[in-house]
Amino acid sequence: MNYYTTFINENPIYEYAGTYADEGISATNTKKRDEFKRMIADCRAGKIDMIITKSISRFARNTLDCLNYVRELKELGIGIIFEKENINTLDAKRRCHVAKKLYGGLPF
Repeated sequence: MNYYTTFINENPIYEYAGTYADEGISATNTKKRDEFKRMIADCRAGKIDMIITKSISRFARNTLDCLNYVRELKELGIGIIFEKENINTLDAKRRCHVAKKLYGGLPF
């Protein structure tokens, strides 16, 4: 996590909004991930306009959860950068890659 804190603080286009990490809790289900739920609440409250995460699997391993949150956040104008996959969900050309990785190509 220190990597991302430093990355954000050293990049003038970003403003650090906090770290949301569910330590020791699997990403397979978002229901038990209190920090994930807090992050989504902060997004809905307008406190966050971009999420930077290591990979799709770190965000959510449950396909339906992942796509639903990607869609909801996109509607709120909030992008997710999946660093490993080089995907920014606000980039229309790259957004379909999330579906390809999760569903094998079904659009969302």
